[in-house]
Amino acid sequence: MPRPPRHDEATLLDAAVRLAATGGPAAVTMSAVARESGAPNGSVYHRFPQRSALLAELWLRTLDEFHAAYLPAFAADAEPRPAAGAAARQVVAWSRANRERAVILLHGVHAFGRAEWPEEQLKRERRAAVRVQRAVAGLAERLGAATPLDLDRVTLAVVGLPLAVVRPHLHAGTPLPAHAEELAARGAVDLVGGIGSSS
Repeated sequence: MPRPPRHDEATLLDAAVRLAATGGPAAVTMSAVARESGAPNGSVYHRFPQRSALLAELWLRTLDEFHAAYLPAFAADAEPRPAAGAAARQVVAWSRANRERAVILLHGVHAFGRAEWPEEQLKRERRAAVRVQRAVAGLAERLGAATPLDLDRVTLAVVGLPLAVVRPHLHAGTPLPAHAEELAARGAVDLVGGIGSSS
């Protein structure tokens, strides 16, 4: 049975995560990934023909890992207000458990050279964005959202607010406070409270 390659894609991307978390997207170069992973330069270029492909895969893998934890909170059979709280809580919990990856996502997709990505990676990124949009829209519908203001409240509750909780600590390199998950969850439930009511 052949041995698995020593410098596989996951190993190289793990090295890229460490570089991006400490030095930002600009620190993720082909030669830097080779040094960080201990791989020959040729191994990096074999897996990623150009830097744009490397940056795309770094972003997309990180985003997929986050979505795997985040999107289940929006399950259609979940009570909508607790679901909003659970989604906000999950953003914080995932960021706490995956600090380096959370720092990567805070940079935003355009910092990873999205304009130069290969078309296949662009399609994957667009599909991921649509999944989140549909999840938020579905939650808003179950909450009874009827106006653009209602939809913005839901989006703020499950996206903007939990990011506001984690962003200062991730940027400053300080630990998230023990109450961060509860703060995000309560804030989200408060924000969506009253949506769909007749008052």
